[in-house]
Amino acid sequence: MFDISKHMQVYRTKLGLQVCADSRQVLAMLPAESIDLIVTSPPFALLRQKSYGNEDQAKYVGWLTEFGRAALRPLKPSGSFVLDLGGAYQRGRPVRSLYNYRILLEWCDQLGYRLAEEFFWYNPAKLPSPIEWVNKRKLRAKDAVNTVWWFSKTDYPQADITRVLVPYSERMKTLLRDPAKFYSPKERPSGHDIADAFGRNNGGAIPSNLLQIPNTDSNSHYLRTCKALGYQPHPARFPRDLPRFFIKFLTQPGDLVVDIFSGSNVTGAVAEELGRRWLSIDVDARYAALSVVRFLEGSDLRRVRQVLSAVDAKSVPCVRSIIPPVQASLFC
Repeated sequence: MFDISKHMQVYRTKLGLQVCADSRQVLAMLPAESIDLIVTSPPFALLRQKSYGNEDQAKYVGWLTEFGRAALRPLKPSGSFVLDLGGAYQRGRPVRSLYNYRILLEWCDQLGYRLAEEFFWYNPAKLPSPIEWVNKRKLRAKDAVNTVWWFSKTDYPQADITRVLVPYSERMKTLLRDPAKFYSPKERPSGHDIADAFGRNNGGAIPSNLLQIPNTDSNSHYLRTCKALGYQPHPARFPRDLPRFFIKFLTQPGDLVVDIFSGSNVTGAVAEELGRRWLSIDVDARYAALSVVRFLEGSDLRRVRQVLSAVDAKSVPCVRSIIPPVQASLFC
């Protein structure tokens, strides 16, 4: 088991551990080349300060680069670091901040990461923003896409796109029923015959790097339970399908998935569901403790209250284990 201080540990599950600490400190405790995937969504470089502690734009690139540097040693050569970043505007101007692109260049040029591929998360349910330039003055379109940088330590990280195939279009399904009737390919300039490839059912189509995932988590078990018990939920939660895509794409069952800004621990919950070991880290004890709700779906409110009563998630600076002992060695 990793040598993580007991006072940092919040709770355990069969496959994972939630920790309350600065991620840079925890990453320094992990063995070299032990992490298969880091997937995270840090506090963005927004102009308005949020309750979960986002950094000022002017300091953001240097601040986040410290975490990228700390992750290099424990990340496997075959491992990946997936970083979700929302866009932002410069203060008082309808001009975009370049902070997310500066992070990309800093991590590749200075830290030595490779950009394996850029992804774009399109959230069709996102409300129009920023208010000043979109709603009031009507000078800009609404900001509905996040950049998602897929970094790797080497040119060939572990990846298998066949694990995340998407359903075929109706047109493709028609073609597959009778390829000869609907498609007669001409010989390509290279001389390759692609007729067989188009007529073969591979179980789905290869996805694009534009991920259309609505963030409509308004009636989830986590939110319903927080409301019923009078707790304030974490205000910035990404949808389960975002980490699910990358966990399936870039890891195998039993691999270790880490989230260094875990918030309400969506990543840990999805990793557990997919049979991956996980380690989630958040510096805020209130949110770290409250995230246990994600693992109590199906429990009645009395049981959830009983678990949460083990800590005062609203005030304690450090919390203790509130889940029964692991059924198997966590990091064997």
